[in-house]
Amino acid sequence: MTPPRIRVLIADDNRSVRRGLRLQLDAASGIRVIGEVSNGADAVTVARHESADVVLMDMQMPGMTGAEATRELTAATEGRPVAVIVMTSFAVDGYVTAALDAGAVGYLLKSHDSDQLVAAIQAAARGEAVVSSRVAGTVLREFVRRGAAAPERSDLSGLTAAERRIVATLASGVTSNDALADALHVSVHTVKSQLQSALRKTGLSDRTQLALWGVRNRVEAEPGERAVDATAGVEPATRPGMNRCPGPPGSPR
Repeated sequence: MTPPRIRVLIADDNRSVRRGLRLQLDAASGIRVIGEVSNGADAVTVARHESADVVLMDMQMPGMTGAEATRELTAATEGRPVAVIVMTSFAVDGYVTAALDAGAVGYLLKSHDSDQLVAAIQAAARGEAVVSSRVAGTVLREFVRRGAAAPERSDLSGLTAAERRIVATLASGVTSNDALADALHVSVHTVKSQLQSALRKTGLSDRTQLALWGVRNRVEAEPGERAVDATAGVEPATRPGMNRCPGPPGSPR
């Protein structure tokens, strides 16, 4: 039996952005765009009335903001759950934190992550975190600061000590190959090899998903291994595109 299509609502006050997103999603299999709105209040109303699975939410809209609309949708105790992916032009720490506080499952940049949008929607519909590589460090720092809530209880026994060490370092907010190599005192080649092995064993697709997995599971280095300070400076992720959790102010939303 063919699974039901993911019901997506687009919320953005820029008509050209809405049209571009709709054209892209209309061509994707397994996704149905159920509507377009230009403000937060309409996003809440239409998402509930049309039973949206995923809402693509702009942060800056007239009237009710994207963060306020996200909070309304994710705080609802009745009806089907709605996953909100914030889509904006800004990689500003305050925006990222506001989106997480409001309950968004993802944060993508319009100018950077469009080629990953379909995969992001599919991941959000499964309940997974979806984060642009450009804001991965900010999201991971915020997860660490909050204590990552309840751990997931995934089986960690399949990871070697070296793989646990690199996952723990990723989860602390260090994300680039060079920064990982410096923190762990290994070569970049070793970092890449251990990352690929850990990704294969966990069934995840990229380093930010692995980092989020590590945070949720409270992965720590084996006793005696060097720990990395979670509050230390964070290097930006190097992988282009969206990692599976901005342009400067003034750029078009």
